[in-house]
Amino acid sequence: MKIRVFVTLKPGVLDPQGAAIKHSLGALGFDGIGDVRQGKVIEIDLAETDPDKARTQASQMCDKLLANTVIENYSLEILS
Repeated sequence: MKIRVFVTLKPGVLDPQGAAIKHSLGALGFDGIGDVRQGKVIEIDLAETDPDKARTQASQMCDKLLANTVIENYSLEILS
């Protein structure tokens, strides 16, 4: 079973990479850009076949390693 994990900074947390992307887009001539926030996507292929158990495993992975839950949020998507 494949799980896709989306990790993003929590609102209010400074995002210097997002600010750099916004600046670069402006320099390339893209006008009207508001706030830009960046994040990461992680795809995990699990041997688990039960979607609830897979979600639980992926959530534990995020809590322990994949996301810094002090400053980041995460969401999970089951792909198959």
